Amino acid sequence: MLIFAMQKKLRMQFIISSKLYSILTGTCPVCHRGEMYVEKNPYRLSKTLKMHDRCSQCDTKFKMEPSFFYGAMYVSYAVGVAIAVATFVIVFLLLGWDRHYTFFAIIFALTITFPILLRVSRNIWINFFMHYDKHAIEKSKNGNS
Repeated sequence: MLIFAMQKKLRMQFIISSKLYSILTGTCPVCHRGEMYVEKNPYRLSKTLKMHDRCSQCDTKFKMEPSFFYGAMYVSYAVGVAIAVATFVIVFLLLGWDRHYTFFAIIFALTITFPILLRVSRNIWINFFMHYDKHAIEKSKNGNS
């Protein structure tokens, strides 16, 4: 039983220390504990992209420079294409729907996932430039950046 508990802890530590964890949860890319977004719910459209200036845990500055997140538009395009292709495969190839219904299904899927797509794109973009540091919180408390 102890071995299974240790394996679970190691798996969880691996997941937490990966970029994928930060991308999917919207947490700080450096410490993976602080929240990047003011509002947890991405479907509050007026606050979908409102971010904290700094991480509440490790004091990492999220906007490294003015207009930093413009690069996320390119990532957003790629993620949007992936959603559209996945919808096409499911609806047209697997379910065998007509191409007109497939077109509307793709539009519907992109519309429904748009707020999530925006956040995931920003998360991917910031994770290109920042890396996980398990000692980041300790460093920020000691005054070392």
